[in-house]
Amino acid sequence: MGWTAMQTVKLAAIPAAFSSSRFIFRPVTKTLTLSSISRHNYYQKPPFRLLTRALSAPALQIPETTDNKGGVEVKPQWKAAIDFKWIRDNKKAVSNNIRLRNSNANLELVLELYEKMLNVQKEVERLREERNAVANKMKGKLEPSERQKLIEEGKTLKEALVTLEEDLLKLTDELQQEAQCIPNMTHPDVPIGGEDSSSIRKMVGSQHEFNFPVKDHLQLGKELDIFDFDAAAEVSGSKFYYLKNEAVMLEMALISWTLSEVMKRGFSPLTTPEIVRSSVVEKCGFQPRGTNTQVYSIEGTEQCLIGTAEIPVGGIHMDSILADSSLPRKYVAFSHCFRTEAGAAGTATRGLYRVHQFSKVEMFIFCRPEESDSYHEELIGIEEELFSQLGLHYKTLDMATEDLGAPAYRKFDVEAWMPGLGRYGEISSASNCTDYQSRRLGIRYRPSQPSSTNSKKGKGPTKFVHTLNATACAVPRMIVCLLENYQQEDGSVTIPEPLRPFMGGLDRIAPKSS
Repeated sequence: MGWTAMQTVKLAAIPAAFSSSRFIFRPVTKTLTLSSISRHNYYQKPPFRLLTRALSAPALQIPETTDNKGGVEVKPQWKAAIDFKWIRDNKKAVSNNIRLRNSNANLELVLELYEKMLNVQKEVERLREERNAVANKMKGKLEPSERQKLIEEGKTLKEALVTLEEDLLKLTDELQQEAQCIPNMTHPDVPIGGEDSSSIRKMVGSQHEFNFPVKDHLQLGKELDIFDFDAAAEVSGSKFYYLKNEAVMLEMALISWTLSEVMKRGFSPLTTPEIVRSSVVEKCGFQPRGTNTQVYSIEGTEQCLIGTAEIPVGGIHMDSILADSSLPRKYVAFSHCFRTEAGAAGTATRGLYRVHQFSKVEMFIFCRPEESDSYHEELIGIEEELFSQLGLHYKTLDMATEDLGAPAYRKFDVEAWMPGLGRYGEISSASNCTDYQSRRLGIRYRPSQPSSTNSKKGKGPTKFVHTLNATACAVPRMIVCLLENYQQEDGSVTIPEPLRPFMGGLDRIAPKSS
């Protein structure tokens, strides 16, 4: 649910009839077709202010690059507003954070490239000053020989400047590519280590007791005739499925009930595009390219299928300055999600637990920096309340450093008991990404100015918003939980009471008679 491993594989080009961390541009090494597709603590904690600031600062200023004819060349790849000076000044804390998160980011290379870029930038500025000085001299009355000398000098300066600006652009691109591998800073209370080091925040309910042999959702689904994996495997490949009969109603009920409950809490509903630009995927901190991907890329385009509504919702205010009075902005989005699930195999991932396509309801918040911790608690509270209303036994985890995706400052996961599978399984996550995504997406707000200041209204400095995301309902895993926890001895499955009004009053799914 956290979608932490985002790398890249290509999807075969979609036919015309259907015509919509390394977070950098890397060559794709494998192509999949539709028929072949088978998903912190520090040892010495730095001051909290360092953590909340994350990798933040004014956007990198890149000079325009001119071609040999004096025109402006095509702009390079998008730029993240990464504070390289802050990284340099807090090298020890950043290096420690990279180590604790088991990241492959190369901090030394980033700092080396940054120093080179600064030196080239200074030389560019020096040459520009000389060029301007020559231009000013030519405005006065000059002897022909002196004017010709200045013309030659100006031409030499221009050629040198073009070459140096090209070098600066290449250096800047390389610096960006390497720096975008650096993960977000980490909340000081996050446990250190791998997934097993994650701490339990809350345990709710207890395991259901059965006085009959427990079935898993695969057996229940077959006996109840509510989904078909075999036909889907023939049509689409492994890890696809058909929902049938009451399971279709159950999916719609889960979506409608979840949306209505979250909307009561002040969230605006959205449906999103399910194809997005790969640059937006990158800006949200995921990997649309690589060798072990979770992203389906559309070959021949710069587009991808989404793995979560977090991507298109995060991009909805891209390159915008939001009014302070409009914050927080809370969205609840329904979408279909697509994940390659590269490397996923074994009995722990069978059935509906890990699939290539599924429906999901996602919560997303844009807020002021000082409010993101409290909204993170609000999001996990909403998730817990929803799962409690459905009568699930679950535990909430504060995920350890090595299990955090690059954008996450802190992440809470919810794992529910699945008696048929005989284990807890992740059903949701809630992440505070601070300004890691907003600095890449260019989403800022302008704080309201006190009336006593001399600043003109609406003209104060802008700040980057903080972004948070949380899974309200991942439909397939929720179906697994409901079928396995509410199974009855006669083979039927009871529908939890909150969902019944959304299923036309149906209170149980019964085995089909011969």
